[in-house]
Amino acid sequence: MKYFIIAGEPSGDLHGSKLMQGIVSEDSSAQFRFCGGDRMAEVGGVDSLVKHYKEMSFFGFVNVLRNLKTIFSQIDECKAAIDEFCPDVIILIDYPSFNMRIAKWAHSKGIKVYYYIAPKVWAWKEWRVKSIRKYVDKVYTIFPFETEYFKSKGIETTFCGNPLVDDICQMRSQFSSREQFLAQNSLDNRPIVALLAGSRVSEIKANLPDMVNIAKLFPEYQFIVTAVPWIDKSVYERHLQGYVKYLCNQTQQTLAHAEAAIVTSGTATLETALMGIPEMVVYRVPKLYEILRPYVLKIPYISLVNINLQREAVRELVCAKLDINTAATELRSILKGGAKREKMLKDFAELSTLIGGSGASQRFASEIVKTLKR
Repeated sequence: MKYFIIAGEPSGDLHGSKLMQGIVSEDSSAQFRFCGGDRMAEVGGVDSLVKHYKEMSFFGFVNVLRNLKTIFSQIDECKAAIDEFCPDVIILIDYPSFNMRIAKWAHSKGIKVYYYIAPKVWAWKEWRVKSIRKYVDKVYTIFPFETEYFKSKGIETTFCGNPLVDDICQMRSQFSSREQFLAQNSLDNRPIVALLAGSRVSEIKANLPDMVNIAKLFPEYQFIVTAVPWIDKSVYERHLQGYVKYLCNQTQQTLAHAEAAIVTSGTATLETALMGIPEMVVYRVPKLYEILRPYVLKIPYISLVNINLQREAVRELVCAKLDINTAATELRSILKGGAKREKMLKDFAELSTLIGGSGASQRFASEIVKTLKR
């Protein structure tokens, strides 16, 4: 069968590649065309890559407005590629602003549309639920609470676990020892606190300065910011002030050797928890958002740990101006010997059970192929 897959971000490329691997094992005749990245190209071939996510990623309202002409041109290119390929199904991975337009168009053409890693309509932009119900044939969710949410909206949904678990399991086998990690990165022997400041320039500019100010109060620890490779090193370095060290593309490796972590939000909060590393969330928001948050956000939390557990297992400091002393007190409570550390680790064990074990990508692939054959 023919599969057209669309991922517009690095995480979508990662999960898309693992899904494709699973599909190949279930459908030996599988053919792919896709918008994604290098990981998906490793599975489906570079010649099948229609558009790289690096050309498609526009974040922020102003940036999107500036590039509207380019975005609509890319949507048209994608439609043309789908028409030429004649797929049995289009699989959309997150990236809703782009993908929902494709879903509407594909539905009008009578092409099956599956959504893998659905838009977070349970948090914001709930109006998209109506479009998902109308234009998407089936939704595959990666969080158990999403399943009940979408079913309550009349949308057919399947949950098979979370593919992040597979990624962590795979990476664990490649981790070096603590001694090797310290030596390879010119680090000293002090315990490590990992800083996950976000994957976008705007997040780093907003959150890293506060993280550095926290680091200044803990000279007995070495703080490491885990940089992402698609953001220039200079964006990080202008904030570090000699108190924080920079490591690029080593997030899980750094977490594996960390005593605790300070994280912005999003998937990184879940990744940190599933690796068993106590964490706190620091996220700077505009004052207006702080005021409007109860009216804009449909849920009381921003971290996926708390959202899945439906309680504040991880402290969230989401504000326009961070109280550094409060943040420092919170960090001390989750370091070794801290009052909250053991309880948090028990919460993370519960979360791991809730999310499910490894093999999620393969289970999703099997479900997708079986559904198509039916």
